Amino acid sequence: MKSLWVLGEEQNTRRDRMKGYVQVYTGNGKGKTTAALGLALRAAGAGKHVFIAQFVKGTKYSELKSIARLAPEVTLKQYGRKNFIHNKPTTDDILAAQNGLKEVREIIRSGKYDIVILDEANIATHFNLFSVEDLLSVVAEKPPAVELVITGRYADRRIIECADLITEMREVKHYYQKGVPAREGIEK
Repeated sequence: MKSLWVLGEEQNTRRDRMKGYVQVYTGNGKGKTTAALGLALRAAGAGKHVFIAQFVKGTKYSELKSIARLAPEVTLKQYGRKNFIHNKPTTDDILAAQNGLKEVREIIRSGKYDIVILDEANIATHFNLFSVEDLLSVVAEKPPAVELVITGRYADRRIIECADLITEMREVKHYYQKGVPAREGIEK
């Protein structure tokens, strides 16, 4: 017969597995969105429901096709317009992101999804599409069982502080510096 201490530890372990944590993938290296998409596919394979909100992005990247084919449990919605990274955000870019964050807040509260990924939310705060305070408010309102993943370079220190897991992608070497453009199926 198991001791009460062992039974209590088993219950705590099960409870920890059901708890949703806040993960942040940041840094200047390649792979933040790719890591989040990998997590989404793993979760879908385990029967979990995933919502991916892509901020800043508004063009049809290859991952949209892959998600539709491979993972019907994953819903992906873009809250960006044409990529403005090389330009200044317009009022329409700001409205798209802010309206998207409002919608995502309700999606997170709904309990319909086990995992919610806020792709490029850090970039959205960096470009003042919505405030860090607004993003922190979404994090604070997250139901305990929802896993929340926030991606994008330039993660604000307050986002870092509230996260349970932080992965920093560090660029060591990239062929982009040699003039290689983003390639279909590899970077886009």
